[in-house]
Amino acid sequence: MSLFNVFDISGSGMASQALRMNLTASNMANANSVAGSEDEAYKSRHPVFSALMQDVNSDGSTGVQSLGVVESQAAHEKRYEPEHPLADEEGYVYASNVNAVEEMANMISASRSYRNNIEVLNTSKTLLLETLKLGE
Repeated sequence: MSLFNVFDISGSGMASQALRMNLTASNMANANSVAGSEDEAYKSRHPVFSALMQDVNSDGSTGVQSLGVVESQAAHEKRYEPEHPLADEEGYVYASNVNAVEEMANMISASRSYRNNIEVLNTSKTLLLETLKLGE
């Protein structure tokens, strides 16, 4: 393992947390949206990550890998609003299944994880520079 792998690891962690923050922001922006059917209603989206461990038989990758984005299967709130322009024939509209409290917790967690990866990068850079100065 190279001393410079820490930059790849932290970089992949930062990219993953940036994806998580973007999805959370999208979820929060659509938290109050409604639709005329449950199929059309906004479904909150969440990233799926996997840790990459260095393996002798692999390409030597380490860090975090994004496996994709999944939509929440939580139920949508069905509200009776017959005057709403998007109401179905029975007078119902369907709200998004975004849980605002959960999304705020995700945003705080992702922000802190991103910041921690920046600290790892900065500390590693400082330590490597100090190590190089020993040869002077």
